[in-house]
Amino acid sequence: MKISLPDHSTMRTKEFIYGVATASFQVEGDSDSRLPCIWDTFCATPNKIADGSDGHQACEHIKRWEDDVELIDSLGVDAYRLSISWPRVMHENGTLNQSGVDFYIALLDRLIEKGIKPFVTLYHWDLPQYLEDQGGWLNRETAYHFRDYADLITKALGDRVHSYATLNEPFCSSFLGYEIGIHAPGIKSKQKGRQAAHHLLLAHGLAMPVIQKNSPNSLNGIVLNFTPAYPESTSEADQKAADIANDYFNQWYIKPLFDAAYPDLLNHLPESDRPVIQAGDLAIISAPLDFLGVNFYTRSVYRAVDKNEQSDYDFVDVDVPDVARTDIGWEIYPQAFTDLLVDLNTRYDLPPVYITENGAAFDDSIDKEDPTHDVARIEYYNSHLNAVHNAIEKGVDIKGYFAWSLMDNFEWAEGYLKRFGIVHVDYVSQKRTIKNSGKAYQAFITNR
Repeated sequence: MKISLPDHSTMRTKEFIYGVATASFQVEGDSDSRLPCIWDTFCATPNKIADGSDGHQACEHIKRWEDDVELIDSLGVDAYRLSISWPRVMHENGTLNQSGVDFYIALLDRLIEKGIKPFVTLYHWDLPQYLEDQGGWLNRETAYHFRDYADLITKALGDRVHSYATLNEPFCSSFLGYEIGIHAPGIKSKQKGRQAAHHLLLAHGLAMPVIQKNSPNSLNGIVLNFTPAYPESTSEADQKAADIANDYFNQWYIKPLFDAAYPDLLNHLPESDRPVIQAGDLAIISAPLDFLGVNFYTRSVYRAVDKNEQSDYDFVDVDVPDVARTDIGWEIYPQAFTDLLVDLNTRYDLPPVYITENGAAFDDSIDKEDPTHDVARIEYYNSHLNAVHNAIEKGVDIKGYFAWSLMDNFEWAEGYLKRFGIVHVDYVSQKRTIKNSGKAYQAFITNR
């Protein structure tokens, strides 16, 4: 089983960037050498993490980073996407923690030495707990704290970074964390979810000019995740439900970036659910971008709310029967990837696009003799890379693709139960073993 694309595909050229990705809290471990973050607190709260685990050890990347760089290099990738741990590089008084900064400088220098382009995300969900204690993303001041952190860390890292993303998936931080409470910090409130989203986007907008000033030669932007919304039927009611869901979950986060406006849905929300937006905020949020990062995993299907149903929203998420799914329960539907990219390109004047995350969780331990035998993951990558190719053929300017994830790691509320890696991690011995999907990805990249 291999990964293949049409011979004429621009994705088969050396100019197209291929990489792998991780996030700080999911792989680093060594929590004693940084400030506590909201995920430490969330993990310590009973019944929040499926297996009762935490990120204190994770993949011990802090300890094993040199071997991990050799591993990344062995895959033949062009780039490595990582995130900076805000609580690792900053003190509570707003100054840099030099020991944390030195770790990232050493890591970046080694990547550059290997010819691997560093793609750095400044916020991948690990907000320092002391800021959460002051209101977290519900406190407008947190956006300014983020700007100041972005200013200091981008100055400290100098010219080592090929690309900066301000935020990873503000939808997850706001909706999952502050609206339905299944991610840190575990708050459940529609208004607070919308308010957190606004402050996250404000933080992005405040940081962009600072990053562009400090690192003018890097590609600077943001990473958004999208779950395309499809109607269950062709009925007008179901189509409207899907359109509302699309605005609520997808367009809410991208439209302010390019149109300096929220979807019209904002005006249809109850007053009690609307975020507080100050004059000038949307002009700040819509700062120019060098690139847009797109994360994609699956689609959702919606229907209208039945008049006899109780629902918190104007749509119902439908569980589609008899479809292929990943181990985390997400439908495998690569056509949605093409549809999404083409739709975004039609709606907005997009900068160059990078696929910053795409991948699948499968139960690699089913085959006890060989947990690296993951044909389903190879099939997933093959179909989704071809979906990206199809979007490029339809005019979308896509410059790169990152597999999620480099290695099995702490999968947030799922703990260590779900494995996304193209490299298997034995969490007891911390041994890394390249899976067949990693070998297929390696072969595809090196044979371009």
